[in-house]
Amino acid sequence: MIPEGDSYQEIYDNFEWDIPEYYNIAGDVCDRHAEDSTKIALVHEDSNRVVTRCSFQEVKGYANQLANGLTELGLAKGDVVSIFLAQAPEAAITHVACWKAGLVSSPISILFGSDAIIYRVNDTQAKVIVTNMANLPKVTAVRDQLPSIEKILIVDSSKEDNYWSFLQSYPSEFENLLTCSDDPAIINYTSGTTGNPKGATQGHRTMLGHMSGIEYMFDFFPQRNDVIWSPADWSWLAGLMDILMPGWYGGIPVICSDAAKFDAEDAYRLMSEHKVTCALLTPTVLKLMRQVKDAKDRYSLTLRVVVSGAEAVGAELIAWAEENLQTVVNEGFGQTECNVVLGTNSRLMEARPGSLGKPAPGHIGAIVDDAGQELEVGNVGNIAFKSPDPVMMLEYHNNPQATKEKYADGWLLTGDLGVKDEAGYFWFRGRKDDVITSRGYRIGPSEIEDVLISHPAVAMAAVVGVPDPVLTEKIKAFIILAEEYDGSDELVTELKQIVRNRLAHHEVPHLFEFVAEFPMTATGKIVRRELRNRSSGD
Repeated sequence: MIPEGDSYQEIYDNFEWDIPEYYNIAGDVCDRHAEDSTKIALVHEDSNRVVTRCSFQEVKGYANQLANGLTELGLAKGDVVSIFLAQAPEAAITHVACWKAGLVSSPISILFGSDAIIYRVNDTQAKVIVTNMANLPKVTAVRDQLPSIEKILIVDSSKEDNYWSFLQSYPSEFENLLTCSDDPAIINYTSGTTGNPKGATQGHRTMLGHMSGIEYMFDFFPQRNDVIWSPADWSWLAGLMDILMPGWYGGIPVICSDAAKFDAEDAYRLMSEHKVTCALLTPTVLKLMRQVKDAKDRYSLTLRVVVSGAEAVGAELIAWAEENLQTVVNEGFGQTECNVVLGTNSRLMEARPGSLGKPAPGHIGAIVDDAGQELEVGNVGNIAFKSPDPVMMLEYHNNPQATKEKYADGWLLTGDLGVKDEAGYFWFRGRKDDVITSRGYRIGPSEIEDVLISHPAVAMAAVVGVPDPVLTEKIKAFIILAEEYDGSDELVTELKQIVRNRLAHHEVPHLFEFVAEFPMTATGKIVRRELRNRSSGD
């Protein structure tokens, strides 16, 4: 997609979008690679390290069967299927099947609990959920609160609701629905600081919109013998649209596993055994891998490029990674609403460790004020991108006001603050909102606060991020107790458990502080900045 060239500027200046009026993601990520029965799409390791390989031809057949089945159930163009799985082959197949039939796939992280599931399913009015036995109890516990759901398919069930039995009832031929580039394909929920999570709706064109940045940051991806992997969960856009689908767009094998949680030692083993050449590793992941002793001597890696992002990487960490992983590390920047739009390619530009790089080919970035007016070099403002852009979301699902507020005078405001230097490099200066970055996740405090105040001992709660050298930020909860309650260790344990049960493990606060009052603005808003400053030494 991106043209050949010897410099960043040459490639950027010569790039042009070619977005057709009609486009279906499934044709590019699956069907066009399916003629060759030996072409591998997915290499999956289960929890016992048993490896299964699946060809593009097999993916196409399975996706066609599921598309037929979902259509037979009565699902029509625009209907939503919730995918409550991690890095499972069935998750990938279901996405493709949905797109073939003109349906919308909506991934839900298996880390989430009941409240998160209820909100996301009901907001999209999903008609089908695909999950596994391990996560089925979370769904059945709230089944009576999910009125739109007509069928639950379970990938490893031994009963009639088995995913694979359902597929086998239908033919393996299916004619992809003719979809427009702007027809909805994916709804992926992003965290914010106020209100409920917002469902960023992506059109089919988002696949093409992603590829210029992917090809640029992964150093002219794909190349001969490329194999791609990341521990990033496919329920997050980084896993789905930075790794899985770009890999399939390029016709190369994607590595995935059933690992319950990230294990740095096992990451080295997996990359070595499967000869991974391209990897997406967040700074938190790199910091954990750095703690593995003598890994360079014990594992033979074949990496040619690592992309890192989601938080500041830093010159020291990049230097360690390039020496010990024996590859280049390029940085990338984006968000669910507008992904892989800034980045570096060390072969094309001067390395300036710590910077976010420059706009990827096809994207126009700037630093603007709140009214969308461009600021001069050196001034701190909103990191923003010019609309229209094929990688940008269509809208926030069911939330026109939030959609409107995301833009200013034709610029999509990322919510992050930055500055641009005289050479055109962007530098991160902080979050305009209060989203917390921890373990590579962007976490909104409002859902956590809502769960905490459901406990009878909690009168008010405010959640912030505090700096941490490994996690980037730890989650800290400030609590104003209800009358007749004490801030005991037992209460802290209870509060952690209620968040773990109802939301996700990565949203559980690491720290608690019981206070008498919060700093407030004149309009009654909590001044989180003061809470963060108060906690900087924690």
